[in-house]
Amino acid sequence: MRNLKLTLAYDGTDYVGWQMQTNGRAIQEVLEHAISRLTGEPSKLLVAGRTDSGVHALGQVCSLRTNAPIPCQGFRAALQDILPEDILVREVEEVPLDFHATYSAKSKHYRYVIWNSQLPNPFVKRYAYHYHVALDVDVMQAAAQELIGTHDFRCFESRWPNKATSVRTVLRCSVTRQTGWPIFGYPEPSNSQPYLSPKMETAPVVASGHDFLWIDIAADGFLYNMVRAIAGTLIRVGRGYWQPSDIRRIVNEQDRTLAGETAPAHGLYLVSVDYGCADRVLEP
Repeated sequence: MRNLKLTLAYDGTDYVGWQMQTNGRAIQEVLEHAISRLTGEPSKLLVAGRTDSGVHALGQVCSLRTNAPIPCQGFRAALQDILPEDILVREVEEVPLDFHATYSAKSKHYRYVIWNSQLPNPFVKRYAYHYHVALDVDVMQAAAQELIGTHDFRCFESRWPNKATSVRTVLRCSVTRQTGWPIFGYPEPSNSQPYLSPKMETAPVVASGHDFLWIDIAADGFLYNMVRAIAGTLIRVGRGYWQPSDIRRIVNEQDRTLAGETAPAHGLYLVSVDYGCADRVLEP
């Protein structure tokens, strides 16, 4: 028995989310069907985070146990041949049997992308939230710092009360303007440098001023719609309706009606999952 870790990227536009549902096609359903075709075994995937309908991923992680002897490189290539073009298997690695894609995760990094321009952009309408009024990124960045730390974040949770707890620890939170697309492999966000491919020292895919606005959040866990609710709240700060200091008040009040609206799903990306040493790769 082997334990395989798959790192995925996908366009979530045409899916009802990660988890299998009765109202449409899910990422999990498509992947498990493809893996079963490849291995000849029933497949059951464990996943780092169950992304919602329309949400994208740049570094989703899932794991499965299999008896198939196919080497990792061949497994990735063969699986990719079966999958549709909007799901990419970036990497397949063999990991210890005790690795669990969900419970071994130490933190996750999400990014919310806004196309902040007066005019819409037909090339990014599926991948960024078009907000046509100018946003003040400096005050949004100041407000984002109020979220860092361990708090009860029920004010950003769509389905409270939940069965466990609404307490989470936000490790990093930033708001920056960018010239490029949120593609995996790009460097970390920077206010001063355009995003370039690490292999091609050329202009980014999209370069029109700094019209992309990125909200990056890393935490030990996330509540349902938490990132999208934070995005909607920071937008209100960027419009000047609230001050950065209002964010801490909203968190302390623990009332969802006091926070901003839930931003649309198509601007959200699961960028990466951090496992520390839990996902150490086994030697071939």
